[in-house]
Amino acid sequence: MLRLDRWLVTLGIGSRSEVQKLVKKGGVKLDGMPVKDPEMQVDEKSAMLTVNGAAVDGRLTRHVMLHKPAGLLTAARDKKQPTVMDLLPAVYSAIGCMPVGRLDKDTTGLLFLTTDGELNHRLLSPGRHVDKTYLAEVDGVLDASHVAAFAEGLHLSDFDAQPAHLEIVAPHIGRVTVHEGKFHQIKRMFSAVGCEVTKLHRETFGSLVLDPDLPEGEWRELTGDELASLYSDAQMER
Repeated sequence: MLRLDRWLVTLGIGSRSEVQKLVKKGGVKLDGMPVKDPEMQVDEKSAMLTVNGAAVDGRLTRHVMLHKPAGLLTAARDKKQPTVMDLLPAVYSAIGCMPVGRLDKDTTGLLFLTTDGELNHRLLSPGRHVDKTYLAEVDGVLDASHVAAFAEGLHLSDFDAQPAHLEIVAPHIGRVTVHEGKFHQIKRMFSAVGCEVTKLHRETFGSLVLDPDLPEGEWRELTGDELASLYSDAQMER
């Protein structure tokens, strides 16, 4: 339960003073009935909300799969450049549905966003060892020596990358599974073995797999089974 005016503000309907005026003027209905008290307690999980005659999705808990295209920052907002949040309706930003981890600007593929801060934290915790899988195109020819080097772990300038699994898909394409998610890690690991990444695409994050039917730049909310599996990855009760 929470106050009606607070609910409307959180949904991005307006400022506190704006939504209070809106309610008092009869612009808000709950379960089809007009309300005039902006301070009334509301069960936001079950109440049917209408604002100025239009139905509004009042859920404050949401979880999203996004197929990130190249050219967008993985950030909540940026003054100079477009971000992945520009692909979603404004309400997702308003309720705090944020990316879990980051993909480089030129990296494509699976991005998970959630309003659950604890889930976000646990999935990114190094101690959880949540796997991420990437498909990398490189400018070198991959062979067994690269597979072995990834399996042993690689010493980079500022940290030692943990052992990772490299599968050679084609001479210039490798599928990499890592437990970590440090800055430019995949690119730096390939660079350390003499190959430069020319294209990078994330396929999985924990148990979550990018929907093959989800076009680049599009998004959808997670299914119940997908969400349950992610909570299991994080060792959390849903």
